[in-house]
Amino acid sequence: MDELEAELAVRSFRDFVRQAWLTVEPSTPFVPGWHIDAIIDHLEAVSRGDIRNLLINVPPRHMKSLLVSVFWPAWEWLRHPERRWLFSSYGAQLSIRDSVKCRRLIESPWYQQHWADRFALCGDQNAKTRFDNDRSGYRIATSVGGAATGEGGDRIVCDDPHNVQEAESDAVRKSTLDWFDVVMSTRVNNPKTSAKVVVMQRCHQRDLSGHLLDQGGWEHLCLPAEYEGSRRETSISFVDPRAEHGELLWPDRFGPEELASLKTSLGSYAAAGQLQQRPSPLAGGLIKRPWFRFWAPPRSNLPPVIIRMPDGTEQSFVAPEIAWVEEQIQSWDCAFKGQEDSDYVVGQVWGRKGSAYLLLAQTRCRMDFPATVKAVRRLSNDWPGATAKFIEDKANGSAVIQTLAHEIPGIIPVNPEGGKISRAMAASPLIEAGNVYLPHPMREAWVNDFIEECVNFPNGAHDDQVDAMTQALLRWNMAPKVYYYEMPRYVISPI
Repeated sequence: MDELEAELAVRSFRDFVRQAWLTVEPSTPFVPGWHIDAIIDHLEAVSRGDIRNLLINVPPRHMKSLLVSVFWPAWEWLRHPERRWLFSSYGAQLSIRDSVKCRRLIESPWYQQHWADRFALCGDQNAKTRFDNDRSGYRIATSVGGAATGEGGDRIVCDDPHNVQEAESDAVRKSTLDWFDVVMSTRVNNPKTSAKVVVMQRCHQRDLSGHLLDQGGWEHLCLPAEYEGSRRETSISFVDPRAEHGELLWPDRFGPEELASLKTSLGSYAAAGQLQQRPSPLAGGLIKRPWFRFWAPPRSNLPPVIIRMPDGTEQSFVAPEIAWVEEQIQSWDCAFKGQEDSDYVVGQVWGRKGSAYLLLAQTRCRMDFPATVKAVRRLSNDWPGATAKFIEDKANGSAVIQTLAHEIPGIIPVNPEGGKISRAMAASPLIEAGNVYLPHPMREAWVNDFIEECVNFPNGAHDDQVDAMTQALLRWNMAPKVYYYEMPRYVISPI
């Protein structure tokens, strides 16, 4: 490499990566990809100060850790050796792995031959978890939930904050979010110039990515393994260049066969998050989007409902006009409290006509106990034909039952058996068979959110509408318990 190439490597992160590749991965050929260039361009924007908070969602084995945790700090130190870096991953061994690779790159003959005059690593602080340079810069590696070291950083980088095998645990996931909010994100040296970067694969709607997107203020670079039609544009005018539905992200490395193998090993839930950066399949998880049917009131003249199918095509469903039902019930899922971060209270009215189950009405809001009582009264007045009112005997539901039992007839406490997932699995055959009808979405706008919650279950942010639905469907379709009696044994004596 001559002086011109060395200068190009300093000026361009893309050139630096391609020139440094054999130093870091001598036995693996470099396979270019436009997604690599996209990540590089956004990291360069962070280095320039154009992006302050960057969230990258990309499938596993697509070079995210090498780019963000190995190449990027080594490249920035060429021009700003005074920069201080804090890196974290869900496991200390991952942070140490990338720290060692970064240090080896800096100490390599290739790197030292051209830029040894810019800085030197300090001999008295040159460990796997931390190494300093003689220009006051350092790189510290820690783990999620680990020691915060008390140091600050100009670059706060979190690479794979979740262990995907533990992502279903609410407690573990929440501890990660709390750690990032309270510890890691507060370690910036200068709030006006420091930057934060999170790079990960999605594993749950309430993972760190979902948490940051809810907070707002983060530039989001989302790169699904298969194109699904999203054309979101980032602040540096990047748009996914793919045009065909199902087009692959890195076909030279992960072609159709390799991706199919990954899908098989991951399963639909994990593949939707880790490959597609969508924590549930487009069609749905336990409950599929195309399974639902729709109904409309007489003489409504509503057009067919258009549903986007998993393969990108659209299918239309004609909503039959329903004038009456044979039976009505209410189903309530209550919450513990009515604060902004609490679950929703959901009340539904269902009607049955033969083998068809129609969702007739729904109320959904964050309510405290008094508001929940008023909501039950209001729905009962609006739908007097729903004589049976099933209320889950948990959270505020217990108090609601006690308060209204002598005022409103037909209140039945429910103690659901099994977990939420098992109840949804028990009710899902009714939906799959086309027996469950929702109001036409053009008549009731909330139906779209209802469907999204159902298809995202159990990885969605909320499940209150699903709970109320399965409670109603299972009350109508409870299998009778079978009791097995042991016949008495008679001993016949010889005559």
